[in-house]
Formats: sequence, structure tokens, C-alpha cells
Amino acid sequence: MRYFLLFSPLFCLFFPGCKDDYLTAEEQLAEDTRLISSYLTENKLTAQSTSSGLQYIIDTPGTGASPNINSTVTVRYKGYYLDGTVFDDTKGSTLSFALRSVIKGWQEGIPLFKKGGKGKLFVPSELGYGPRPPSGVRANAVLVFEVELVDFK
Repeated sequence: MRYFLLFSPLFCLFFPGCKDDYLTAEEQLAEDTRLISSYLTENKLTAQSTSSGLQYIIDTPGTGASPNINSTVTVRYKGYYLDGTVFDDTKGSTLSFALRSVIKGWQEGIPLFKKGGKGKLFVPSELGYGPRPPSGVRANAVLVFEVELVDFK
């Protein structure tokens, strides 16, 4: 068994069919953008977009100021893939965390909401977990989050 593990990388050099197919960051973003656009069209949704590729829908604007990268936010959310499979959910409870400690899609998206605001974030994989996600999350997956910004400080 040890020899297989030792020589399997050499085997892949000579048999390219066993290499992982991967996309460059630009190709992955283009694919993610295409997938998000198709999802929005199929579900008759209209989203706004940022320059990074994050797309979002503000359903309830909320009131007051918005958090920034240095804020600690309290949210309710549900995270799922474009196929509807849920991978994370606060199930109505709240969760508080430093905004700078989460994925880039949240760092960019949560400040678009005001206190009490609700909406959806469509996060391209590069702004999510990319090719090396935590256990239980798909690699290079577009993530959708239904978010309510309960409070921040």
C-alpha cells in the first residue's frame, strides 16, 4: 500500500487521465457567473452585482447604518447550493461573529444590508470556500445564502 501512495503521483504524470481537471480562477469565476445567471433566470429573480462577481438581492432594506469589516454581526441565515441542497442553517437562531473572520462573500455582502435587512447572497466559489472547502461543503461550489442582519456592533 505504501508503494502505491509513493508512486501514484508518478503514475499520473504518465497517464494524464488521472490528473484532476481544474479551471483557472478566471475560468472558475466565468463558470460560476454563468451558473448564477442561469439560476436567477430560471427562478425569475433579479440581482445586483458587485465588481468581484458577488450577486445579491435585498428583499428588506433594514434601517440605520450598515456594518463594516470591523463589525461583529448577529445574523440568521440558511446556506445552500444552486440545486437547493442545504449545507448550513441557523434554523431561526442567531449567530454572532466578527465579519473579518468569515468568507469574502460575506465580508463583501453583509455590509450591503442595514440592521433588520434581509436578502440573498449569490457567492461565486472564489469568494466562498474555493477548491479546498471545510468538511461537508462542496469544492468550487456557488453558495447561496438567505441572510437576515439582526444586529451589529
